[in-house]
Amino acid sequence: MTDARLYGTQMHNLPDPQTQPEFYDGVPTKRLLAWVVDVAITAVLTLLLLPFTGFLAFFVLVPFFFVIGFAYRTITIARGSATWGMRLFAIELRQSDGRRFDLGAAFFHTLGHTICITTTLLQVISIVLTLSTERGQGLTDHVMGTVAINKRR
Repeated sequence: MTDARLYGTQMHNLPDPQTQPEFYDGVPTKRLLAWVVDVAITAVLTLLLLPFTGFLAFFVLVPFFFVIGFAYRTITIARGSATWGMRLFAIELRQSDGRRFDLGAAFFHTLGHTICITTTLLQVISIVLTLSTERGQGLTDHVMGTVAINKRR
């Protein structure tokens, strides 16, 4: 079955949570767990790359961490529509038309994610949206019309 037929006609070819709830079951929890894994991966990458800066990045460790995280998230999402943490928990991001993320979508989704996690009010709004909407979409997902869904097996 092709992705277009699989995802139906609701919300630009994305799965309808009323008729295909299996695509959204447990996704908010999986997103949180994936985020924890991705932060750990980013921390390890940051520590591994620190010597290549002559340890100068130690003086700007937090911005360095965010740059490494931004690159990691953008590249992994662009290459498979999911970070390594998301893949571990069998979820993936989809664009409003049901397609997987490309580099541009990955960049803008990561930018939105980064803005949200660095701004308390936006992060709270994003969490509330993720927990209260039927598709489990965060603020960036609402702005871009994207969703995180369970991967097909």
